[in-house]
Amino acid sequence: MTKKFTPILLGSDINVYGMARSFNEAYGIKVKALADVQLAATRYSKIVDVHLHHGFSADPTFMDVMHKEMEIYKDHEEPVILIACGDGYAELLAKHKEELSKVFVVPYIDYDLLEVLISKEGFYKTAEKYGLPYPKTKIITMDDYKAENYLTIPFDYPVELKPEDPVSWLNCQFEGRKKTFTIHDEAELADIVGKIYTHGYTEDLILQDFIPGDDSNMRTLNAYVDKNHQVKLMCLGHPLLEDPTPQSIGNYMTILPEYDEKLYEQVQTFLENLNYTGMANFDIKYDVRDGQYKFFEINLRQGRSSFYVTLNGYNLAKWYIDDYVEDNLKDKETVYGNKLKSKHILWLGVPVKIFKEYAYDNESKRVAEELIHEGRYGTTVFYDKDRNFKRWLLMKYMFHNYVGRYKQFYQVNKGQYFEEEAKKLGEKAASDNDK
Repeated sequence: MTKKFTPILLGSDINVYGMARSFNEAYGIKVKALADVQLAATRYSKIVDVHLHHGFSADPTFMDVMHKEMEIYKDHEEPVILIACGDGYAELLAKHKEELSKVFVVPYIDYDLLEVLISKEGFYKTAEKYGLPYPKTKIITMDDYKAENYLTIPFDYPVELKPEDPVSWLNCQFEGRKKTFTIHDEAELADIVGKIYTHGYTEDLILQDFIPGDDSNMRTLNAYVDKNHQVKLMCLGHPLLEDPTPQSIGNYMTILPEYDEKLYEQVQTFLENLNYTGMANFDIKYDVRDGQYKFFEINLRQGRSSFYVTLNGYNLAKWYIDDYVEDNLKDKETVYGNKLKSKHILWLGVPVKIFKEYAYDNESKRVAEELIHEGRYGTTVFYDKDRNFKRWLLMKYMFHNYVGRYKQFYQVNKGQYFEEEAKKLGEKAASDNDK
């Protein structure tokens, strides 16, 4: 019988709902969440109780609220575990880990390591040190922008442009803002960098060699590292479709389970060399030019689509409880997920018809369609034990919105580039045949 415990989730988005559902599936409990604003995924839910505190996602309000929570739980006999469901909350927990740990279990890395890894520059330097491949990269600073010396780049167009600091990026707003930009020429680069640095963003920008290939060249990998800094779970996902909406580009919408021993070995070595603690989520892309997987970033918590891990039999919540409540992970072998294809379940964040219409046509898509045909698929938000009419209607509306979003944004932000790549590959193949 499992010992008693109390989890507290930070946030109110789909990531929070995925964790709440994982706790409910494993232990039958309703979970408390603390958040700044109420988002759709957790609204009208019977499995998560969201407590709203305006300004909670930043200091000083965060610690004002947490001091009150510490008073509530200071004499609590059961372990109370804090679980961040966003970059900002992971940063706040690491920053205040020493004080919060007087009352709570805080399964996160120390703040000095977090500051290195949450910065893309810091992550790439660390990846270089420990042998993780990453895309060719140039850093653009605000001083470079002011000196107008950033347009000479060491690789060809197209290029990827993204903010170095994802937390401060949230406060930068302008027409045409995206989570990440694909830039096709010098004029477009000058235009976008100018807009960014004249609309409140002051941190560095990451300019990268664009790795060719459609969404199905991406990989996402979740790992759990126990309190003794040993990797206990690795679960690889193969995204087949991403969100084309400007503010959400890069969010995975369909994930097929996958197994890759070499990738698992690379990531395990990396995390254990860092003395990492807690959940980690990597974004990776396969580069057909050299046959390598290139690492884009590490998220210092589970991702918004990480429920694919629970869906495939590796419940996200249980790792925290086995580690900090049952204290039995240290004697267990590492689990390398998804080895048996017969147990694979497809994760969907969009309606089936959207996946079928927009996912790039290849062998992986056909595998996913077969899983759908066999009924071996699921979502994060549609949960039989959390059904009521208001919630069902809201989730159906949320899913239906993707019909319009893909119709409006897919071709301009995704499809045309994949078509151009396919055309170039076809011309190259024809040229090679003529030689």
